[in-house]
Amino acid sequence: MSQVIHFISIGGSAMHNLALTLHQQGYTISGSDDEIYDPSRTRLLQHGLLPPKTGWFPEKITTDLNAVIVGMHASKDNPELVKAQELGLPIYSYPEFMYLQSQHKQRVVIAGSHGKTTITAMILHVLKYHNRKFDFLAGEQIDGFETMAQLTPDAPVIILEGDEYPSSPIDSRPKFLHYQPHIALISGIAWDHVNIYPTWDEYVDAFESLAEAMPKAGILIFDESDDMLDIIGQKDRTDITKIPYLPHPATTVEGKTILLTKKGAKVPVQVFGQYNLKNISGAMTVCDRIGITEEQFYEAIPTFRNVSMRLEKVAESSQRILFRDFAHSPVKVEATTEAVKHQYPNWKLVAVVELSTFSSLNKAFLEQYRGTLDMADQGIVYISKNASDVNSEAITADYVLAAFGKPGLLVFNKADDLLAHLIQQRDVASVFLLMSSGNFDGLDLNMLADQLI
Repeated sequence: MSQVIHFISIGGSAMHNLALTLHQQGYTISGSDDEIYDPSRTRLLQHGLLPPKTGWFPEKITTDLNAVIVGMHASKDNPELVKAQELGLPIYSYPEFMYLQSQHKQRVVIAGSHGKTTITAMILHVLKYHNRKFDFLAGEQIDGFETMAQLTPDAPVIILEGDEYPSSPIDSRPKFLHYQPHIALISGIAWDHVNIYPTWDEYVDAFESLAEAMPKAGILIFDESDDMLDIIGQKDRTDITKIPYLPHPATTVEGKTILLTKKGAKVPVQVFGQYNLKNISGAMTVCDRIGITEEQFYEAIPTFRNVSMRLEKVAESSQRILFRDFAHSPVKVEATTEAVKHQYPNWKLVAVVELSTFSSLNKAFLEQYRGTLDMADQGIVYISKNASDVNSEAITADYVLAAFGKPGLLVFNKADDLLAHLIQQRDVASVFLLMSSGNFDGLDLNMLADQLI
């Protein structure tokens, strides 16, 4: 008889992917949510897992369930969660459940403030290229993979993208602490999520806890150029192996990035920027530890394409290019802007960042953006109309101008005005870079691409 598992908040990105992979393994799955959007909605519908009605239904929670998995979208007083607690059912966050299902596997966790999705995607791409058996959990949909999660009985290794967000409404521990990795990579530490970590020290503590929780004989891989990580990497633990990495040596030929190998070979890749060269080094170091040789890595990496929204080329002509990127935190905005400018040094770059998250709209945090758009020929900040919902503090244009400290910076708070301005720049600019974890209040990217390109 199959295991019966109920998902509270089944529409979540990781949650619905975990539900799908368990369904494929023969589990009986049910779920609830008060809102389910695409792509979750369509995927759940295709597999017969879409709840017939949105909302919470305590009557779904019975002693017939083997387990309940609760997502962060649910609240502590969620009626289904309360019922599960009253019945004494096993309740797990999804990272807890992933760990339970992978105790017999070699666990590799990719963590860090930035780059973790790309590094995870690179490792998965290389493993798939060489037909290796592996399980995984990724934070975004990855090219060539049907789902963002996979759990099978016989894969010897699992690659887990681990984030520092709380595990569930009843478990405030960072998700990555549940995985107990044999191999952990930390790609960089830059203060973020100030609603969860109000101070820099509290944020760093989460990553220190991950390093300290490594089992004996574990392997900690870290970006040597990150000052904070270098400190963590030098901490006195003689029972684990610590491996620092630096950006992979490379050159640029006619706008294309070429990796330079130790043996003198030249390997073209489809990504660019210093931080992607770091991502390649990190991914390569992990692959080396799980049985992929350098030669095998170099054979596979040229066909790797960037994850959606990671320096994604929306449109291109011989004269203009439009990029979009998930960058929203200061370190990501700066690294992405620099990468594009270095790749196209003689082209005029218009870089736009949207402030829409709790952190980016926090007055105490906004100073962290100082200098992040300096490499752009024209810098633009867009303040989301959801700003008042995200943070009660009024972020004015004057405050943004003072915080960023970039001469000539423009500030918009209406999508139509931003669109009109970008189209006006068509004849004077060549590279347009839109950075946001949101959507610029519904800015029509296709229309923008048609007008610009």
